[in-house]
Amino acid sequence: MNAEETSRSSDADRPNAQRMRSDSNIDQPPESTGISSQRIRRLSSPSALLHGEVRVRRASLKYAEAGLTGRRRSLAYADLMAVFYPPNVMSQPTVTETPFESAEWEGVADMEVGVANWEPMLEKAIKSVVSIKAQCVRSFDTETSGTYNATGFVVDAEAGLILSNRHVVNPAPVVAQAIFSNYEEVELQAVYRDPVHDFGFFRFDPARLRFMQAESIRLAPQKAKVGMEIRVVGNDAGEKLSILAGTLARLDRAAPEYGVGEYNDFNTFYLQAASGTSGGSSGSPVLDIYGDAVALNAGGSTRAASSFYLPLSRVKRALDLIRRGECVPRGTIQAEFEHLPYDELRRLGLDMSIETKMREAFPASQGMLAVRTVLPQGPADGSLRSGDIVVSIDKQPVIDFVGFEARADSAIGADLRVGVWRGDKAYETCVRVQDMDAITPHRYIEVGGGVVNSLSYQVARSYGIPAAGVYVASSGHVLSSAGAWRGTVIQTVGSTPTPDLDSFARAFAVLSEGSRVPVRFFTLEQPHRQKVAIMSVDTHWHALRMATRDMHTGSWIYGDLPPPTPARAIEPQTAAVGRLPPSLAPGDAVWPSVVLVDFHCPYLVDGMKDTQFSGPGFVIDKSRGLVVCDRDTVPIGLGDVHVTIAGSVVVVARVRLLHPVYNFAVVQYNPRQIGDTQVQDLRFHPEYLSGERRLAQGDAVYIVAVSGDQSPVVRHTRVASRSMVSTRECLPPRFRCMNVEGIKLNDHPACQGGVLCDDAGLVTGLWTSVASQDSSHKDTTTMTGFDVCLLSQTVTALCGSDHCPDVRSLDAELWTIRLAAARALGLSPARIRQIEDACGENPRLFYVLGILSTETQASKLLHTGDIILEKNGHLATDINDLGAIHDDKLVRLVVLRDGQETALDVPTTPLPSLETTRVIHWSGALVQLPYRAVQEQVRSMPSSVYVSCTLYGSPANCYGLRPGMWITEVEGRSVATVDQFVAMLEHMRLDRSFDSQEQSASNIQTARYVRLTVVNKALVSRVISLRVDNHYWPPWELIHDAATPCGWKSIQHI
Repeated sequence: MNAEETSRSSDADRPNAQRMRSDSNIDQPPESTGISSQRIRRLSSPSALLHGEVRVRRASLKYAEAGLTGRRRSLAYADLMAVFYPPNVMSQPTVTETPFESAEWEGVADMEVGVANWEPMLEKAIKSVVSIKAQCVRSFDTETSGTYNATGFVVDAEAGLILSNRHVVNPAPVVAQAIFSNYEEVELQAVYRDPVHDFGFFRFDPARLRFMQAESIRLAPQKAKVGMEIRVVGNDAGEKLSILAGTLARLDRAAPEYGVGEYNDFNTFYLQAASGTSGGSSGSPVLDIYGDAVALNAGGSTRAASSFYLPLSRVKRALDLIRRGECVPRGTIQAEFEHLPYDELRRLGLDMSIETKMREAFPASQGMLAVRTVLPQGPADGSLRSGDIVVSIDKQPVIDFVGFEARADSAIGADLRVGVWRGDKAYETCVRVQDMDAITPHRYIEVGGGVVNSLSYQVARSYGIPAAGVYVASSGHVLSSAGAWRGTVIQTVGSTPTPDLDSFARAFAVLSEGSRVPVRFFTLEQPHRQKVAIMSVDTHWHALRMATRDMHTGSWIYGDLPPPTPARAIEPQTAAVGRLPPSLAPGDAVWPSVVLVDFHCPYLVDGMKDTQFSGPGFVIDKSRGLVVCDRDTVPIGLGDVHVTIAGSVVVVARVRLLHPVYNFAVVQYNPRQIGDTQVQDLRFHPEYLSGERRLAQGDAVYIVAVSGDQSPVVRHTRVASRSMVSTRECLPPRFRCMNVEGIKLNDHPACQGGVLCDDAGLVTGLWTSVASQDSSHKDTTTMTGFDVCLLSQTVTALCGSDHCPDVRSLDAELWTIRLAAARALGLSPARIRQIEDACGENPRLFYVLGILSTETQASKLLHTGDIILEKNGHLATDINDLGAIHDDKLVRLVVLRDGQETALDVPTTPLPSLETTRVIHWSGALVQLPYRAVQEQVRSMPSSVYVSCTLYGSPANCYGLRPGMWITEVEGRSVATVDQFVAMLEHMRLDRSFDSQEQSASNIQTARYVRLTVVNKALVSRVISLRVDNHYWPPWELIHDAATPCGWKSIQHI
């Protein structure tokens, strides 16, 4: 993965993080801390920190002192490139000195002594370097779901161990494959990732390599020296193989910081060189001329060519333990240290006698460790302080991170006697070493499409808070209803405290499905400020389960959790409907009909980019519980609807109708839920509802609306204009209002929506929010009024006979054309006079601006540019007669085409009241029928299997199955319809060759890949292969079912 300045290159634009320190005990004298003398005690002299005499380590011999008679020589980098890209004539090799000490002092094998060059070493090393393709299938801890490419290299060919970075191996559930230099692919298991340092190990089965023998790269951390020439071999910037040269410039760089809340390494040095590595090179070996790995590439700077490498001393220890089948013990005292030079340590008060002894004991070191931060409620809290200089552990001097960690790792559960210099005095304190595994999460709960896990040491350290609590890694459908987004810590659910993951699971088990409960939480950015919000317990859309990591295989095992109890029987709730004061008349006549509608969609289908919507609604039939609202409030039919009545009673509703042309929807609740609450039906002005009268420019109206805080807004104003509503085609395609006139007001208040009425409170128009996009495809909303006559057919059908109206369309987008333009196109003078006599002062016609679907009969008869003159023998001068047609299966149109009037018998297309009634999930792709907004953006429909969304970290997201594609073939078989697609899924489920447990060695490379033929919006076809993963992404189906409370039922296909 990529790297950047204080950030991995895979997180390229994230800002550097400022670390938060725990300052609770920095300025207090040691006597005021309350720590007993047995835990921390002041020493009589600095020498008491060290036990006995400090033995001085002899400095290493210089190269000239080694007594070697010859020098080793190597080819320069330019000559290495000639090996891979040979010119016609080879240039004379350039000779350079090897920038490290002799084999006697570096542990180089005898066979390597002599003339060494880069060419044979790289030829061998390339066989050990692999390109890693991985999917992080769930957000977890510091990681978010997604796909990435990285690098690794074989460190034990017999055991099948590959070394890479921690942020590649990933603490989250990951599905990964390694591709060797000969393009053989093997499955990887994430068997170890260090809790702190940026390294981890994958395991593969060496028997799966059939065409090459993997070779190991030896780890040689002791070889790293300033001035050493190195080569970084890996998958740089997504290339299969890149070789970058550099020279080690530093061995004591501070660990790079990748941003607050992200994974950050600490308590270690890093190496630095100007090799210019970039995205995909994470996990690359840093090789010397003998092919040994001296470091592990981890990160880099975006502002310079600097690259940062992890030292391998701790990596080598972990590898040795894993080879022996042992666990890797990791201890911590929850304190972060920094290595400071002696001049800074003197400013912190370091005694000269201690400095003298340390310099004598460690002549190569130019500093000591100092405490940077201490986590609250951790083992070191109250014992160590920021600014303490670490002198010794158990009376033995400690000068670097490796020495401190080695002691901590070997003393888990025991006490360490840490000697520190604080200010101008020496102290010794006992600190209990904690097992780092206890504060490193290895379980998570999937709830409502979201993920929660225990708050990790990594995240806690970033924000300076205790490493405890339930952390929201992904909010999903349920937690987002309370605004508990990623980066929050849940403290209580209902009345149950949730200090850990098990208590969180128990808290959900006692809830009732469909209930609304309070949730208490805080955000990591403001841990001192608690929040309380209401969460809707709508878990019926997703599985509720816990995943646990198998520490030996790295796989995650799912187990179902007890779901919330079934929804309780309806208990009527009665509330008093508030009355508005006389000063807000005529709002008092409208307000008893006003409700608040909240809509949450669990999946992004039908072109949705957001999941939560809210706005005002208006009761049109209290006996049936029918509420009308705009389609910016309820944009699609798949989701949970809650209606708040009288500002007090919240009831569950379902979507009853989405008008396919006009900007309104109808939802329905059970009227028994509101008891005796005195809501009222919205009173329409009968002449405006029938269409006999319409609001005209200059008419006086009252707008009764709902403000952003749900308070009433009443204003007297006038109609400014009437004009056609203009909306753009959206990306991704979604419903847009068209073929209708909108009303603009002279002075309208800022609000969510409302109604237009006369002074008696009789409604003459709706005031709604119209959603669209600008030229950059950014979402926009515009407040626009509409005539209430547009509701007439719906009110009559739903309120009268409880069925949805029959709405039909000409499948054409219409726009106005003035008579002057029509005359230029050949409209006869007689026809113009006829139109002028009928329309009065505003004569106009409508022409076909575009065809909305190429698959219907109407689209084959109407042409773009046709001017519609008549409909069923009457002049077509009213857009309401053309935009939405009711009940007429065939209309007779007279159009002006190419200067001639032509009569057409046009069959109308029926439009559904709920556009999408079926959604299929497969391998992370949401598949549905192409809805109306999709049909208007393509020349022809490749099939009826349309991909509307792909989920991050899924096979669909990884292998190029993009939203906006059509699937036309699966494994070479045509799938023209959704039913055929589902039948193909069932066939693959029954075909045991797709079962990973039944794969043989002969088909392991291809058995779980499925070939798909896909077509994009431009009708360009291509074939992709997708790796099926039914463990993390099992197939399921959602089908509309009016008998269920939410209107949908789920079917599992595995």
